[in-house]
Formats: sequence, structure tokens, C-alpha cells
Amino acid sequence: MPEWALWMIAAGALAVGEIFTLSFFLGPIAIAAVAAALAAVLGGGLAIQLVVFVLVSIATVALLRPVARRHLQTPVGLRTGAASLVGEQATVIERVDGDGGQVKLRGETWSARAFNDDEVIEPGVSAHVLEIRGATAFVTDGTD
Repeated sequence: MPEWALWMIAAGALAVGEIFTLSFFLGPIAIAAVAAALAAVLGGGLAIQLVVFVLVSIATVALLRPVARRHLQTPVGLRTGAASLVGEQATVIERVDGDGGQVKLRGETWSARAFNDDEVIEPGVSAHVLEIRGATAFVTDGTD
């Protein structure tokens, strides 16, 4: 099997690992594996491929990981879309429990579930949004 193919297999495995860990560590290293594959295609020997892999790994981790970490730690006030709803107060309009319910959130009706399956929140009560998954708000009693 050609060396470039081995590097591409490694890049694919690293990319899959990144998808499962979301650490933004394996992704930059996968980029380095693609760069090493390119070095192999261009005729570089194994030593050159390894040097390219190491240098590009260091560069991508050093340059891209801090940007990704800052993005993941964006303050609540700067979040957009569904992520901006986390931390908001909602009013329960239909009993919310582990199986479902509805809340009024920023003037819109959302399907909701209790964050803790054994919790029940009655209509009219204020609820605190802990998480948004798809089109469902996961809430807890807002009086805590």
C-alpha cells in the first residue's frame, strides 16, 4: 500500500476520533496527516513525511486549537441561535415532565422536557432553560 494511502487512513481515523471527542486536538493532527500524505505524493521520503507531519501538527494545534477553545467558551451574551436560549427563563404553558410539555420562551412556544426525568413543572411556573436539543428545551424549576 502506498505511503500516502496510509497517511490518509491515519487522517481519517484522527478525524473520526475528533468527531467523538470534540477536543479539537485530533482534528489539527488529522490536517497534519493530510500534509504528510501530500509530501508522500510529491515524492518525499519517510523522513520528510515525518518532519512535515510533526511541524504541521505543532503549527495547527498551536494556531487552531486556541481559536476553537475561545469559540466554545463564548460568553452567553454573544451566543446566537438556540445556544443563546440556554440560561433564559421560560413560562410553562403545558405541564412539563420527563415525557414532554410546552413552555413560552422569548415569545415563542417550545416543546419542553424536564431536565431531571422525575421533575414535574406545572403551568404558570417559571422554568430555567438548561439545554436545547433540537427543538426541545430541557428545563428545571426556575424557583431554585
